[in-house]
Amino acid sequence: MEPTHRRTFLKAAGATAALSAFPNLLLGAPVNNAKLKIGLVGCGGRGTGAASQALAADDNTILWAIGDVFDTQIPKALNNLKRFEGRLEVPQERQFSGLDAFQKVIESGVDVVLLATPPGFRPQHMRAAIEAGKHVFAEKPMAVDVAGVKSVMETARLAKEKGLTLQHGYCWRFDPAVREGYGKLLAGELGRVISVYGTYLANVPKPSTSIDQRDPKWGDVEWQVRNWMGHEWLSGGPLLEQCIHTVDKISWAMGDVEPIAARGGGGRTQRTDDGNVWDHYEVTFEYPGGVFCQVGQRQHSGCFNEVIDRVFCEKGTLEAPGRVLTKDPTGKMNWAYRAAPADMYQVCHNEWFAAIRKGEPLNGGDRMVLSTMLGILGREAAHTGQRITWADLWKSEQDFAPDTLKLSDAHPVAPVPKPGTHKI
Repeated sequence: MEPTHRRTFLKAAGATAALSAFPNLLLGAPVNNAKLKIGLVGCGGRGTGAASQALAADDNTILWAIGDVFDTQIPKALNNLKRFEGRLEVPQERQFSGLDAFQKVIESGVDVVLLATPPGFRPQHMRAAIEAGKHVFAEKPMAVDVAGVKSVMETARLAKEKGLTLQHGYCWRFDPAVREGYGKLLAGELGRVISVYGTYLANVPKPSTSIDQRDPKWGDVEWQVRNWMGHEWLSGGPLLEQCIHTVDKISWAMGDVEPIAARGGGGRTQRTDDGNVWDHYEVTFEYPGGVFCQVGQRQHSGCFNEVIDRVFCEKGTLEAPGRVLTKDPTGKMNWAYRAAPADMYQVCHNEWFAAIRKGEPLNGGDRMVLSTMLGILGREAAHTGQRITWADLWKSEQDFAPDTLKLSDAHPVAPVPKPGTHKI
C-alpha cells in the first residue's frame, strides 16, 4: 500500500459521509444565537492571537478545546488568554498534545477551528476540519508544496458544497487603510499597473537553534518541529512563510490574475542552523501585458529593514502598508489614508464570525490557493535558477513529507537547494 501523504486528495465517500453527519451546518444556515465552541490548533503566538481575536469578535463564543504538538505550549496560551476568564471552558480532558492533537480538537465537539500550526501541516488539518463539518480559520500560508496546494483547492471546493466558511490569514487584505489604497488602485484611479516592487526586509523572526542543544531523546521529526522555521517541509522557507504577505499583495495589485512565470535568486548567508531554508530572495514574477513584479526578501541581522509595497502605475504610485498613500508621476503626494487605524487581525475575525452568524457564504479558498502557489512559484524559480512557468508548476508532484511521520521518527534533512542542480 502506498503511504498516505498529508496532501492526499479528499475521497468522495468520506466527503459524502461528512455531508450527512452535520445537517445543521450545511448550506450556510444561520447560526443565530447559538453559543459557538472554538477549537484552537497550534498554541504559539499567532495561534493564541487568533484565539483572542475570535473570542473578541463574538461575545457568544467559548474556547472549548486546545491542542499543540507540545503540551508545554498549552498553559502558556491559556495564560495569555486569561482576560477572557469565564469563557475558557478548557478542562484538562480537552487539552490535547501530540501530532494528532488537531484530530482530537476537531472531534471534541467544537463548531469552529483555528489552524495556526507550522504550515506544513495545514492541508491535512484543514481537510480534517472541513470533512468534519467545522468552520475554519487557516493562518497563512496554506501549504508548503504543490501537492499541499492541490489538496487545499479540493478542501475549499468541499467547504463550498457544505456551506462552511473558510477564512484566511492574509491579514493585510483586512487592513482598512490598505484596503482603501488598493481599492483606488483596482478602480483604475492610477491607471494601468506598470510594475510592482515589494519588500520584506526583516530581522530573523526566531533565533536559530544550535544542533548541540538537541536532546538525544528527540527523534529527527521532534527536533525539526521544535525548529520548524529552519526546515522547508514544515515552514516552506521565509519567502513563503513570512514574505507571503508581500507576495499576496502583488497578486492583489495585479487583480488576482494568474502569472505567467517567475525567475529569481537568493541564498543562505547568515543562517548557521542544521536546517535547509534560505534566508534571502530576489524574485521577479512575470504577468500578462508585459508587467514584471519584484519581491525583495531577507531575514538578516544588522541590516536595513523595510516592509513596503510600491505599485507603479501610468498615473502615479501607490505605497502601502505603513502610511498608505498615492503619489502623482512627479512624486508629489496626492492622497493619504487619514482615518483612525484598526486592527486588521480583529477585522478578519469580526467579518468571519459575522458571516457564520448570518449564514452568509465566505470562502477564501481561491485566494488561499493562488497566493500560496505564487509564493511556491517564486521559491522554486530561485531554488532551481530557472524560469518556471505557472503551467509547469501545476504539473509538479512536489510533496515534501508523508502523513505518517511520528515525533520519534528518523527524517534526514534535505540538502540546501542549489541553483542549477535543484529540481522541483
